[in-house]
Amino acid sequence: MFTGIVTDIGRIIAMEQRGDLRLRVATGYRAAGIAIGASIACDGVCLTVVDRGPGEGGGPDWFEVEVSAESVACTAIGRHWREGVRINLERALKVGDELGGHIVSGHVDGVAEVIDLRDEGDSTRLRFRAPEDLARFIAPKGSIALNGTSLTVNEVEGRDFGVNLIPHTKSVTTWGETRTGDLVNLEIDTLARYVSRLKEWQGG
Repeated sequence: MFTGIVTDIGRIIAMEQRGDLRLRVATGYRAAGIAIGASIACDGVCLTVVDRGPGEGGGPDWFEVEVSAESVACTAIGRHWREGVRINLERALKVGDELGGHIVSGHVDGVAEVIDLRDEGDSTRLRFRAPEDLARFIAPKGSIALNGTSLTVNEVEGRDFGVNLIPHTKSVTTWGETRTGDLVNLEIDTLARYVSRLKEWQGG
């Protein structure tokens, strides 16, 4: 379980297909403090650590994860991730941690496309196009996780929705590198999904 509050920016330093895709990610997290089997959200995708180690020659520590074919197909991983790409990281919640964003599972629902990007003062306004089957779960002033970042939806028009990024968010995540046409991992708010399911059961 995660909160959508990014705590590090990792960099993919190796990719290898071993049946499943295996990735090595350079990180600011101390390798000694990462348990084998721990969950780390990588651009919003909950992945399991299978190895970790110290950096060589004074370089950053690293961890390795395995990504199933299903995760590659259902996320932006297969279309965006490559060696050198930077990704948002968040470690799993511990009991007593502050819940600063919203409850995020790390189970990506689909991929959204950045269709517009413009600066408004020091902030940046982004518009996205969601998959048809997920658009109904996105509501103005509701929460959404995009590339593992908890964000508030400003407006919704059909499949399109907008968010606003303040300078702090851009500086501590990879959002400052975003361009029109980019594909991002989208996880809808779990509460929205349950409300919709309840209405279906009630025939609403």
